[in-house]
Amino acid sequence: MTQPQQQPISSQRTGQMTALMRSVAATGPKVLRIGVVQGGRVIEERIIKQRGHVSIGPSERNTFVVASSQLPSMFRLFELVGGDYHLNFLEGMQGRVALPTGVSDLAVLRGQARRTSQGAYQIRLTEDSRGKVVVGETTLLFQFVAPPPVQPRPRLPIAVLRGTNAIDWNTTIIAAFSFLLHFLFLGAMYSDWLDPVVDEDIAVAGLVETVKNLPAPPAVEEKTEPTATEEKATEKKAEEKTEAPKATAQKAPRGDGRMSAGEAAAVADQLEQLEMATLGALTAQGPATQGVLRGELALGSLDQAAASGAGVGVGAGDLKLGGAGGVVRPGALGSGLAGIGQTGRTGGTQGTGKVQKVEGPRGNASATVESQRGGKVGNAASVVQRMRAGFRNCYQKGLNENPDAQGSIRLTILVGPGGEVSNVTAVPSGTLPPSVVSCVQARARAAQFDPPEGGSAAIVVPVTFVKQ
Repeated sequence: MTQPQQQPISSQRTGQMTALMRSVAATGPKVLRIGVVQGGRVIEERIIKQRGHVSIGPSERNTFVVASSQLPSMFRLFELVGGDYHLNFLEGMQGRVALPTGVSDLAVLRGQARRTSQGAYQIRLTEDSRGKVVVGETTLLFQFVAPPPVQPRPRLPIAVLRGTNAIDWNTTIIAAFSFLLHFLFLGAMYSDWLDPVVDEDIAVAGLVETVKNLPAPPAVEEKTEPTATEEKATEKKAEEKTEAPKATAQKAPRGDGRMSAGEAAAVADQLEQLEMATLGALTAQGPATQGVLRGELALGSLDQAAASGAGVGVGAGDLKLGGAGGVVRPGALGSGLAGIGQTGRTGGTQGTGKVQKVEGPRGNASATVESQRGGKVGNAASVVQRMRAGFRNCYQKGLNENPDAQGSIRLTILVGPGGEVSNVTAVPSGTLPPSVVSCVQARARAAQFDPPEGGSAAIVVPVTFVKQ
């Protein structure tokens, strides 16, 4: 039995392999492939797909931009004459060209080349020619290659071109029904169709009963304003409480003009405190004391008052001595003025005064590790903190010599391989005595650190002294 002959299936779209074979078969003459080399590196490579003139020069309108003083603004290196490429070169150009007759230098080809109207040498090239042309520091390499295949025009996929005939309707319908069922199931879950029915009348009645069973709120206390009689009674009681201490404090002054022993002791105590404060100020070392010692202050008024016999009048002044007045002289009425400089007396003739001790200023010292050079010492900060007490004692000794001493010392402590202090350099600033600087250096030399990394280290420690 003879089988029917199958008819070939025709397609309107050309296959990829067929299009490639057609493009290769339709290619014409070879085209130029040119590479530009500068500094031993290929900086540009191009295939001249459309056969035409190739120009070089410093102008941007050229095919290749080459900066050289030997070239004009536009020079045709490869010129298309009658369908064939010709190489043009000038006197200063160098290079080699492979021709059918062999490989020759441009200097040799000058005798065989034709001169153009621009003064250039011109030789004809074939499709097998290749070579290089050197223009200044730029080298141009060229050869003839087959033109690249023509890319087919992009087309839509076959499934799109076929239209709706290529759709699998069975699968599409199944997928649509599946999505519909899923959306219906989710809608039923989040809807209120399955919620129980609530009777609003019963819910409102239950709410009313709940409100009725709530406890009553607490009673609000009302504030009553006091009457005029109550206000007057309150004011009278307050006046009586205020006048009672005043009546107790006021006593009748004595008629004989003399002070009692308690009043005399109080006055003596005040005068002794004033004397001790004055003596403490005069014994201090400062600008005011130095002015008194140098005689810069006028003491004539004080001398006249001491020479006179009037003394100090007693009245109802700030001292509140009481009495009818009189004259208070040094040493009288229990004052301590007559007892200045006498040992064993604490004030006045009655011996009821008090001695106030005047202390000098206190000093404080702060020290921190500013930097470490050379190696690193692990316990540098803790050792420096333990040295602060010694630095403070050194500064306190300096304050006993000069109460105005203050300033800072910048220590550079050199630590040896075993952690011992090999040397201490001190740079003082301010009004610190030399004894403070030497004491601080001695305290730093007695310190012991951990062995530094690298064998040795230099620790910079600024020490600041503040008077309190």
